[in-house]
Amino acid sequence: MAAIITEKFRLHNATQFEESFTESSNNVYYLFIGKSTPFTSGTSGGSDSSPPTPVDGPTDEFFAWDDMVAAKSIATNSIQRVIPRRNFSNGDTYDMYRPEYSSTVTTTSGASNLYDSTFFFITTDFRVYKILDNNSGVAYSGSEPTSTTTSPFSSGGYVLQYMYTLTAGQINNFLTADFMPVATDTTVSAAAVDGSVDSLLITAGSGYTNGTYFAAIYGDGTSAGTASGGIVRITVLNNAIQVFGLTAGTHTTIHSAGAGYTFGTVNLASGFTFSDSGLTSAAAIGGSSGAVSIIVGPKGGHGFSAPEELGGHFVMLATTLTAAEGDDITTENDFRKLGIVVDPFTYGTSSVATISTARMTYAAKLTSQAGTFDGDEKISQATTGAIGRVVEWDSANSILYYAQERFGDYGTNGTSGAYVAFSGSNVITGATSGAVGTPDSSADSAVTLAGGNTLTFADGYANPELQPDSGDIIYLENRKPISRSTDQIEDIKVIVEF
Repeated sequence: MAAIITEKFRLHNATQFEESFTESSNNVYYLFIGKSTPFTSGTSGGSDSSPPTPVDGPTDEFFAWDDMVAAKSIATNSIQRVIPRRNFSNGDTYDMYRPEYSSTVTTTSGASNLYDSTFFFITTDFRVYKILDNNSGVAYSGSEPTSTTTSPFSSGGYVLQYMYTLTAGQINNFLTADFMPVATDTTVSAAAVDGSVDSLLITAGSGYTNGTYFAAIYGDGTSAGTASGGIVRITVLNNAIQVFGLTAGTHTTIHSAGAGYTFGTVNLASGFTFSDSGLTSAAAIGGSSGAVSIIVGPKGGHGFSAPEELGGHFVMLATTLTAAEGDDITTENDFRKLGIVVDPFTYGTSSVATISTARMTYAAKLTSQAGTFDGDEKISQATTGAIGRVVEWDSANSILYYAQERFGDYGTNGTSGAYVAFSGSNVITGATSGAVGTPDSSADSAVTLAGGNTLTFADGYANPELQPDSGDIIYLENRKPISRSTDQIEDIKVIVEF
């Protein structure tokens, strides 16, 4: 059985995902970072220089919660529909809009799908144009286009349709080397005509009588096949039908674009071509082997919906991590993992979280402390058998932030495999630093942190702010280590393709 997932299906899913951020019963999405300890072959697999590929399944989702360091909610103004970036360059050859590309009808560049082709580009002024005709596959030759007319126009030997211009916000927040925002210009959209014919494919043929001829566009358009419907103006020079363009007398042009077409044909036989645009004076064109084929625009017309027309089945999520983000995101360690979790719960509840940032490490308030704990070192509590790894040591407040991963000597006992939580007033010891400290079981109050936020302890311990293993992790990525510092900003962009 032959079947495909259509572009419309991809667009529908992208739209649903985008709307899930803002609809009345919206979802809550968090970008999270994690894995402060190195990737190793004996634990996670891979290495810091060659991170492992995440496995799509429950196991890696559980692991992501174990080593999660922090999370930040993704704001509604941090999402944007995007498309692959195609830069304008004079002398390049571009593809053209044509809806029926396939494995047997390919583009100039060889693409077998319209949305994999180069049928649009962005200029240095951040204007985006769709290519309606590429001059039979010849390189663009001319200055960069600047027109913002709502009608097709000629430039560099091509026929172009202006689509939209990026805003300053879109440029600053969502434009990358590989992707660019896609949005509909309301003026262009209002001028678009559903089912109009804005470009043609010409087969020159031979033996035609030189002159100018008019022919109706038959099909299912409004008043199709009459002088009130679509009409082409055919130019014959040197006994051949001239290529499509916008210059009457030089090119074969569209005299009237019509409306309402989903398909159409032009008949060159005797009795179907005329010497006048009113189609009253028949004039045989003669010749053979030529053809004028129409190209019907997208639903709504060119420019009506830029995301649909240009293949906007990508959604970018752009989130910025600025320093410690109110003490929740450590600047004292690196991270190797990032992901997106939807609708996680507040710790210890079944309510979807609403906080803007979340600390995801465990913490112990120490007393009788000596030495300095090192980041990533193994810590243990001999009395309970608990094992963990240091994420951060806050010497000013004597707070030890740690994680317990599901690997031996990272969060479980290296011999028995047992997982034990840190608890009680039992000494915690650093394996490499030799630092020691006793959790303060009387610490049941809030501690003010360096950024002004508070961290509340119960019997000397604090839990993560989101409930581990709640919600759904829908995106997971392993990366080479990314270091953080107090004066650093991470601008993280995740592209979701549907």
